[in-house]
Amino acid sequence: MIRKINDFLAGIPMTITGGLFLLLSLYLSISDIEMPIDPAWVAVIICGIPLVYLALWRIIYNKGIAKISSALLISIAMIAAIAIGDLFAAGEVAFIMAIGAILEDKTTERARKGLRNLISLVPDTARCICGAQEKQVPLEAVRVDDIIRILPGERVPVDGVIISGMTSVDQSVMTGESLPIDKGVGDEIFSGTMNLYGSVDIKASKVGKDSSLEQLIRLMQKADEKKAPIQRIADRWASWLVPVALLIAVLAYMFTGDVVKGVTILVVFCPCALVLATPTAIMAAIGQATKNGVIIKSGEALEKMGRVDTIAFDKTGTLTYGKPAVSDVIILDTAYSEREFLRTVSAAEKRSEHPLAKALMVYVSSLGLENADPDSFSMETGKGIKAVIGKSDVLCGNRRLMEEHGISLNPAEVGIKRLSDEGKAIIIVAFNGVVAGLIGFSDELRAEAADVIHYLSGMKVQSVLLTGDNSRAAGYMAAKLGIADVYAELLPSQKVKAISDLQKNGHVVAMIGDGVNDAPALRTADTGIAMGVMGSDIANEAADVSLMGDDIRKIPYLKKLSNATVNTIRLSISLSLCINTIAIILSLMGLLTPTTGALVHNAGSVFVVLIAALLYDRRF
Repeated sequence: MIRKINDFLAGIPMTITGGLFLLLSLYLSISDIEMPIDPAWVAVIICGIPLVYLALWRIIYNKGIAKISSALLISIAMIAAIAIGDLFAAGEVAFIMAIGAILEDKTTERARKGLRNLISLVPDTARCICGAQEKQVPLEAVRVDDIIRILPGERVPVDGVIISGMTSVDQSVMTGESLPIDKGVGDEIFSGTMNLYGSVDIKASKVGKDSSLEQLIRLMQKADEKKAPIQRIADRWASWLVPVALLIAVLAYMFTGDVVKGVTILVVFCPCALVLATPTAIMAAIGQATKNGVIIKSGEALEKMGRVDTIAFDKTGTLTYGKPAVSDVIILDTAYSEREFLRTVSAAEKRSEHPLAKALMVYVSSLGLENADPDSFSMETGKGIKAVIGKSDVLCGNRRLMEEHGISLNPAEVGIKRLSDEGKAIIIVAFNGVVAGLIGFSDELRAEAADVIHYLSGMKVQSVLLTGDNSRAAGYMAAKLGIADVYAELLPSQKVKAISDLQKNGHVVAMIGDGVNDAPALRTADTGIAMGVMGSDIANEAADVSLMGDDIRKIPYLKKLSNATVNTIRLSISLSLCINTIAIILSLMGLLTPTTGALVHNAGSVFVVLIAALLYDRRF
C-alpha cells in the first residue's frame, strides 16, 4: 500500500501538480499576498514523501556507504527548511529531486520482450516415433534416446543426431550462419533451428534444460541479471557530500548562533544540479541519436559507450548483408560461354526453393538473361537437383551428388579448393555426365564496412570479429576488412565467454550483432548494439542500442556522441560544484537565505539543462 502511494506521488502528473503549486507559492511571496496555507505545502507533500521514502529505504536495505545517498541529504535539507518555516525552499529542493528521478527513469526504461520471444522458439510438442506409431507428445515428455520425426518447415524440438533422412537446416538461431546447412545421417542437429526441406528422424541427445535453446535462454537470463541499474552521479558523490554538508551547517550554527545560516547551507549544498546533470545530458543525446536513426534505450548504454575501447562485431548481417550472392562463375567446359552456361543452369534451378538457387536466379535476372522451363526436374534433398534442359542432362549440387552419379571432379578440384578456402558455398554443375563449371556464393561485405573499421581504429577503438560461421569464411572476410582478432565457429555461450574474457582483461566492450544467437553476447557486453532492421526481435530487445537503418557507419557517430555526452556530464558536475561552493560562501556571509539559496539552485539547474540541450543540435 505504501509503495503504491509512493509510486502515485512520484508519477509525472502529481510531480507537475507539485511544481505548479510551487510556482504559485513563489508568485504569492513576490506579490506579498498572504494565504492561510502556503501552496508550497502541496509540493512538499507530493514531492517530499517519495524523497523521504527513498532515503529511508536506502538506509534500511542498502549496504555500507550506499546507505548515504543524495535523497538523504535533500530530505535533511527539506525537513530543516520546514522547521524554520521556509516552505518554498523545502518544496523546491524536493521538486527538483523528483524531476531528476523522472528524467532518469525515462532514460533507463527498457523493454523485456526479448526473453519471451526466445522462449517462443521452443516447440510445445514433439513428434515421437514409438515402435510403428507416430504420436505428438508434450516436449517435457521427451527423453534422451527417443526417436523424434521432424517434417519440413518445423522447428527442431530437442538436440539430437540424424538417424534417417537428409535435409537442409537453417541454424542461424544458434550460429548466425547465413546459409542453410545440409544435414544427413550422423549429423548433429540443434533445438530451435528450422528444418527447411527433407523429413528426418533424430535420436534425442539433449532434452529439457540441457538442450541448446534452453541453454541460450539461460545465458540471456544470467546476462540480464548482471546488468546493474545505473547509479546516479549524485549518489556517488553523496558519501562525502552528506557528512561535509552537515559538518559545515553545524559549525555555521555554532559560530554564528544563526539557525537560518545552517539551514541555508543545507539547502545550497543539496546536489540538485548533480541530480539533473546525467539525465538531461542523456535525454538530449538520445534525442540527437533518434534524429539520426540510432535508438538508445538507456543512459547507462551512453555512459558506457563513452568508455568503450573494444567493439566486437558479428559477421553475418552485420559486416555483411546477411544473404548469399553469386561471387564466382568458373567455366570448365570451354564449349559453353558464360552466358550459355548460366542460362542452362538457371533453367535447371528454376523450380528449386534452395536459397542458393534463389540467389542464382537473382544474379541471372540482373544480367538480363532469360531461362526456359526445365523439361524435367527432381530434387535430391541435401545433395542438389537433376534436370533435363533440351538435350542436356543437368546436375547441380554438392560433391556427394556428383560422386553418386560417377562424375569425375578432377578438373574442378583446384577451383573447389580456392572457393572453399575463401569460405564460399559452391554449386558444382555437370552437363551430360561431365563437370562443366562451378558457381561460388558468398555473403557480400557491406560496402562501408572496411571504412568503419579503419575509422574506429583512428579513434583508438579495437575491432574484434566474433562469428558462428566457419573459420575459412571468417578469416577471408576479416582479412578484407583489416580485422586481426578473429573468433570463428562460436556457439552463443562461446561468444559470451569471448566477451567476458575481454572484459576480464580490462577492456570496455561493445557488441554489435543481428541474430538470436547474438542476444546473450549483446546482454553480456557493456553496451549491446543491434542491427534494427536486419536484426531479429530478440536481438533488438537484448541490445541497448538499435541501428534503425542498419548503417554501421553510425557506430563511429555513436562513439563520438557518447564521448561528448560523458564530457557534458563532467562539465555539468564541475559547474554545479562551483555554484554550490560560491553559494556556501554567500550563505556564511549572510547574503543568502533558504529561499534565495533555493533560487540559486534553480539557476544552477537551468545552466545544467542549457549545457545538456546543446548536445541535441551539435554536429558530429
